[in-house]
Amino acid sequence: MTTPPPGVPTPGAPHDDPAVSPPHNAPAATPPHDGSAAPERVEVVAVTGIGEVRPGDDVAALLAGAGLRDGDIVVVTSKIVSKAEGRVRHAPDRTQAIEEETERVVARRGDTVISQTRHGFVMAAAGVDASNTEPGTVLLLPEDADASARRIRAGLGGVRVGVIVSDTFGRPWRNGLTDVAIGVAGLRPLDDYRGTSDTYGNPLNATVTALADEIAGAAELVKGKLAGVPVAIVRGLSHLVTEDDGPGVRPLVRPADDDLFRFGSRDVVFARRTIREFSDRPVDPEAVRRAVAAGIAAPAPHHTTPWRFVLLESPQTRTKLLDAMREAWIADLRGDGFTEQSIAKRVKRGDVLRNAPYLVVPCLVMEGSHTYRDERRNTSEREMFIVATGAGVENFLVQLAVEGLGSAWVSSTMFCRPVVRELLDLPESWDPMGCVAVGHAAAPPRDRAPRDPGDFILTR
Repeated sequence: MTTPPPGVPTPGAPHDDPAVSPPHNAPAATPPHDGSAAPERVEVVAVTGIGEVRPGDDVAALLAGAGLRDGDIVVVTSKIVSKAEGRVRHAPDRTQAIEEETERVVARRGDTVISQTRHGFVMAAAGVDASNTEPGTVLLLPEDADASARRIRAGLGGVRVGVIVSDTFGRPWRNGLTDVAIGVAGLRPLDDYRGTSDTYGNPLNATVTALADEIAGAAELVKGKLAGVPVAIVRGLSHLVTEDDGPGVRPLVRPADDDLFRFGSRDVVFARRTIREFSDRPVDPEAVRRAVAAGIAAPAPHHTTPWRFVLLESPQTRTKLLDAMREAWIADLRGDGFTEQSIAKRVKRGDVLRNAPYLVVPCLVMEGSHTYRDERRNTSEREMFIVATGAGVENFLVQLAVEGLGSAWVSSTMFCRPVVRELLDLPESWDPMGCVAVGHAAAPPRDRAPRDPGDFILTR
């Protein structure tokens, strides 16, 4: 690492974890690894003498004396990009700015908030920073850091370089911060080794290296948090620099469907949504069984286990059950005097079950319940078990969502319990408590209507 004396312009001289890497059949976000040998020497050089950056400043112009060479990679701290682009806000604290920059809160503990920004980044305080800025102001992330990187690169015309806009992120499971790329131009952001073999001939099925993040982290070694050095040059990686601006940082942001850890502690309950349209994608039976394990972790009276889950994995069984239930509903509705038109409309509501690739029938069992001489107490006893069954089904539905599966809990079986017991050959003591349609959502669910918790609270 080389750092010039302070005030003197530089002279002319994330992480790959197979457990969370993109799926093997995902399209490569970058050109495949070219098989070239690792460079023998990489230099990281601090660029000093830039001074305080003000709104309207041209970041590229500030680098005019940096002595850039073809193949260099310029790493620019996002703070000076934000200042130059006027992403400075006057605020007594960060609270309001964090709320406005947050797409969703992933986790919260005390004053610490982990947020997903509209850029797709998951980071502390939605990237809102109160350091290295005048008192009473906060810095927001660049509106579009890829576009910022492209503008800086274009402003450095005459030299072939890559540009990274970096910011500091924390990391799950590890203490300490590191810089990562939030904007990229003229650089291959990922190195994809999938489909190749290691030196022992073992196939690599999940190895994707976050090149841009590694370079951003290396650059931070000479910039530092307190040194007042916002730019570094990484030299020796010219094979990663591209002729065009490239895909930007987007390939580094894991799609929600591929993110095994998408839901933070605050998200888990709200992840459950009623899904009524499912794709043809098959359901992993093991995922359903993991959801059952969550279901039976619910509280129950008298240390009992009042839950049973009937998994309808056979298409023939699902069809027979739904046909039999349909006939029972129609007979009941006709007996109640409904018109044929009204019956057809009501029966159609069961299509969510017929269109689902997987069905689950939760059942209540009263094993371990107490019997009293007072019928009122017996009624209360059953109600306790019904509440416990509902808690178990809710756990089940939430875990399905965590597994990436949509669901719809329909009360249909409760209107024809004898038919369900007979067709599924269930014990008489098993009480079917509806039917859960399970599958992969065909489209994102509609946003929930806003609800104020205060409307549901009574304080005494």
